[in-house]
Order: sequence, then structure tokens, then C-alpha cells
Amino acid sequence: MVDRTVAVLAGGLSHERDVSLRSGRRLSVALRAEGLIVEEWDTDAGLLERLRTQRPDAAIVALHGGEGENGAVQTVLEMLDVPYVGTSSQGCRRAWDKPTAKALVADAGFTTPDWVVLPHSTFRELGAQAVLDAMVETLGLPLILKPDQGGSALGAQVVKEASEMPGAMVGCFAYGDTVLAEKFVSGVEVAVTVVEGEEGPEALPAVEIVPESGVYDYKARYTAGLTDFFTPARISDDAAKSVGELAVAVHRQLGLRDISRTDAVVAEDGTVYFLAVNLSPGLTETSIVPMAMEAAGATLGSVFADLVGRAISRKS
Repeated sequence: MVDRTVAVLAGGLSHERDVSLRSGRRLSVALRAEGLIVEEWDTDAGLLERLRTQRPDAAIVALHGGEGENGAVQTVLEMLDVPYVGTSSQGCRRAWDKPTAKALVADAGFTTPDWVVLPHSTFRELGAQAVLDAMVETLGLPLILKPDQGGSALGAQVVKEASEMPGAMVGCFAYGDTVLAEKFVSGVEVAVTVVEGEEGPEALPAVEIVPESGVYDYKARYTAGLTDFFTPARISDDAAKSVGELAVAVHRQLGLRDISRTDAVVAEDGTVYFLAVNLSPGLTETSIVPMAMEAAGATLGSVFADLVGRAISRKS
């Protein structure tokens, strides 16, 4: 892989731009240490021309949110026939929409918290309070409200009292036009990274997430010291096996590729609940994926260098 040129695509115009830039910078440093020639490219109006005139051997999509995860940038790369690390455009669309991902995972026989999904127009046309009351009656409390698309827990809020519902809805709609209301499940929150290798997708050690505030929100994710992480997670061997099997199954069921991260909760009774999957996970200093790689005896650079090789080989 020495002398291969890799374009790390980061930044963009989503709400997660700053985090993406941090991920891109860290990944670029790690890949240069592996001997690759790395260029960091923002995904702006000049991207297509750069891909045509400065065509890299491969690209890595290090974008978070928006066009970086909903399949748009992947479609552009596919149209220009540029090899890239990450999930195909079709797989992106399945994973990006949280209700779709939950439904497909449930259809595969796995457990996910009960949920309902409603657009902003329903609250406007049928009366916000009546719809909110129906949500509470259906799901009970506590529950968590989040945009049906997006990442980094932007717009997500745990609701413990019915009186908190209106404010949580306003915060949620600031990041999208449709809300996913989900029954809140307490337990040990874990994240499991899946990386594809010669033997297929493999789950890395689960990382346990313990935010100081009790909620793993945007601030807790990207502010050093506000969350404690334990790798491997402090769960039973049976639970560790179950979350690993879940993550691999999600990766396969949704048609993901190269790398993904599945978020789950291990309830007190041992039940494992699927929450969401991220196909372009953060790679910052406080991100989970590098922790899992280190626990598996690998490095960020070595793993992604291997994935670059796999991407290039797919086109050969």
C-alpha cells in the first residue's frame, strides 16, 4: 500500500462538520504513518473536479451526517468509478434512516425498543398535545425522542415526565422534520465495531459507555472527561457474545461494508436491545472505534490501510 494516494473526505455542511474534520485529521495522520500518501479534501463544490483531475487510488468517507452518510457522496464516487472505503450508497440509505434500520433488524429476529415515527406535519394538523399524549400512552415513560435521521445524538433527548415532551419535540425538530419516539431501555450501553477482513465481518471488543450526565449526548461524546469508557465492556461473557453477534448480523442484514458501529443496550435481565448503527463512525480522540481497535491489538492506521487495499481490489 506504500505510495498509494488516498483522499480522506471530511467536513461537509452537516451539523457534524467540526467532528468530521477532527476525524479526518486523525485518520490522515494514522494513514501517513502506514506509508500512504494522504490528501484531506473538504466536500465542497470543487470535489467532483478534484476527483476527476487529481484522481486518488481510493477515497475514504470520513463525513458524519448529511450527504456523507445518506448515500449521496457514495453515489458520486460510484458515478466517477472511484474506489472508496465504506458502505455502498444503497446500504447507506438503509442504515441512515433509523426506523428502516430498526425494522430490518427486528425482521431478522433481534430485539429493539418499541417505537413510533411521525412527521412534523402530523403534530401540526392533528394537534401537538393530543399526539404527544398518545405517544406517552403507547410507549410509556421514560422514552427518548430523536430525529429519524442524523448522528452524534443531535436533537436527542430522554423524557422522564410528560411535561417535558413539548420542549423535547422542539429540540428534535431543530434537526429534522420527522421524530422517532422510542421506549427508553436502561442498562449497560455498549458500542460494537465491526470490521471486514479476509474471513468476513468481525466484531471487535465491545466498548461500555458511561456518561457523567447519564445520557450519551453530543457534549458527552466529544468533550474529553465527560464520559468513561471500559474496553472490553463490563458485561457477562454471554452478553459480550450476544452483542458481538448482533453487530455482525446488523452489518450483514443492512448490507453494510468495510466498517460499522452498532449501538446497543444490555438490560438488567440480559436482553440485548439494538439501538442504531453508524456506518461512518467518529474517529476523534474521544471516539469509540479507535478504542475498540486498540483493544483488539490493532491501530487505526493499520485497519484503514487494510480497508483501502480491499477497496482498491474491488475495482481491480
